[in-house]
Amino acid sequence: MGKLLRVNTKEKKFNFEEVPGVYAGLGGRALTSKMILDEVPATCHPLGKANKLIFAPGILAGSPAADSGRLSAGAKSPLTGGIKESNAGGLVSQKLAKLGITAIVLEDKPVDNDYSIIVVNNDGVQILPAGDLVGKGNYAVMESMWKKYGKNVGVLSIGQAGEQCLKGASINQADMNGRPGRAHGRGGLGAVMGAKKIKAIVVDDKGAPRVAIKDPDAFKAANKKWVDMLHTHPVTGQGLPALGTAVLVNVINEAGTFPTKNFRSGRFEHAQDISGEKMAELIQARGGITTEACHPGCVIKCSNVYHDKEGKYLTSGFEYETIWAFGGHTTIKELDDIAMLDRLCDDFGLDTIEMGVTIGIAMEGGLIPWGDGKAAIGLLSKVGDYAPEGKIIGNGALFTGDALGVDRVPVCKKQAFPAYDPRSCKGVGVTYATTPMGADHTAGYGVTANILGVGGTVDPHKKEGNVALSQGLQIATAAIDAAGLCLFVAFAVLDNEDGLPTIVEMLNAQHGLSLTPNDVLELGKSILNNEKEFNKKAGFTKVDDQLPEMFNEKFPPIIHNGIFPLKNCQKPLTFDNNL
Repeated sequence: MGKLLRVNTKEKKFNFEEVPGVYAGLGGRALTSKMILDEVPATCHPLGKANKLIFAPGILAGSPAADSGRLSAGAKSPLTGGIKESNAGGLVSQKLAKLGITAIVLEDKPVDNDYSIIVVNNDGVQILPAGDLVGKGNYAVMESMWKKYGKNVGVLSIGQAGEQCLKGASINQADMNGRPGRAHGRGGLGAVMGAKKIKAIVVDDKGAPRVAIKDPDAFKAANKKWVDMLHTHPVTGQGLPALGTAVLVNVINEAGTFPTKNFRSGRFEHAQDISGEKMAELIQARGGITTEACHPGCVIKCSNVYHDKEGKYLTSGFEYETIWAFGGHTTIKELDDIAMLDRLCDDFGLDTIEMGVTIGIAMEGGLIPWGDGKAAIGLLSKVGDYAPEGKIIGNGALFTGDALGVDRVPVCKKQAFPAYDPRSCKGVGVTYATTPMGADHTAGYGVTANILGVGGTVDPHKKEGNVALSQGLQIATAAIDAAGLCLFVAFAVLDNEDGLPTIVEMLNAQHGLSLTPNDVLELGKSILNNEKEFNKKAGFTKVDDQLPEMFNEKFPPIIHNGIFPLKNCQKPLTFDNNL
């Protein structure tokens, strides 16, 4: 049994407590969502003292299980006004598990403007002044933390966006090189950390014991099977390691579901210029790294390090969603400009999806020209300057659309759409509409069966089968998030009948349990029901489970030229109240 570390940010005090029975056995998203439902008033202001920010490693965290190093962050979202879980790779999850910490809970809110850092190690906890870090971006903060506390410590930090409590603010994690390439991006959780005046959290597990495994032999056998499964699947073993997540650019563009110029069409004529193939070519020519893990124990290794034309480091963790958001959505076709925008987001602490869509809205509103990468860089830089323009765009797509009088804004529950058009990939469109998280592809990645033929096939252009596809994937994803596993393991799991049973074998061997696959799916359902209950208490209704009217428009290419099946605002696609 682990312990909860509760930090009162107002009093700058902390205490450890045994995990209450109501939270026993939970981890990752299962724990953050349950705690938010139980402990945060659903109608509270997201930046107020009643909100809590929770960091929880997954149930498999700290074990040798491949790809089990994801950390969940949870709170009431400043962006959506509902519940939010955002997870990321990095170093913190496994270190917390080795320290025996089931979750860090940030509570209350300071009355002054003094920032703190929290240092957690095997000797205890310190809450220290962070005045020398205020105003600095994540690159400088992480460099400072590694210099002061040693290389390979885990770091969670906010940049200038979080300090300004902007709704698009992320919390970044140090990657294995000490750079802010991993982000808890969606939902504006960096604003919650900023409101609580926590600039950074440092986690050091030196001297801590290994995580205990109840049945080491059974765990070893299950993990070997698990690694083999990930290595032999064509997506997790070949496509993602070779080209990263940007392998999807040409695939999704060819399918006609690559949203272009604010979702006016599904194909971008310059997709090849920003593709995974082009990115890999430039990385290799400039001395970067094409294949890198986002956390220790990752065997998929879909991250990367991208250099500029002079062969100098520019950014890392350069991913498909970012390339689309700053590329196809805005019609920017210079990959180096997109990489610079990614770097600025990592440094300022901003969600790249939200900001890419927002830049497109700024273009839609005439603030800068379509396709102008340099103008986009200049506009995004305003966030780091604490300028008025930065305060507008840093609050996201809907806020910027309102400021500029734009009515074509692709959001659901106030969160910007990711990189798949719901009209030609209806499975993910159902997820956008119905997930408690706001428009979020990772909540139920219908692209699997709609486009990639993973886990079967469901026609992406028709209604039939897509509600069931999204619902099943949302349940499975919630369970994967609770375990602390990378979402991409789902590719192998969906195509292998031993996938879920193998995860269950690892859980049972680590914790001495006797779970069944059905138990894990029931956990996924309970997570979604908790999240839906919170949103209901916060005032969400079925009206919120729908997409903007812009998606009633037909759109090219001619291979589908469809609309999303939401005929009007009175008949939204939704699930039953209880799963």
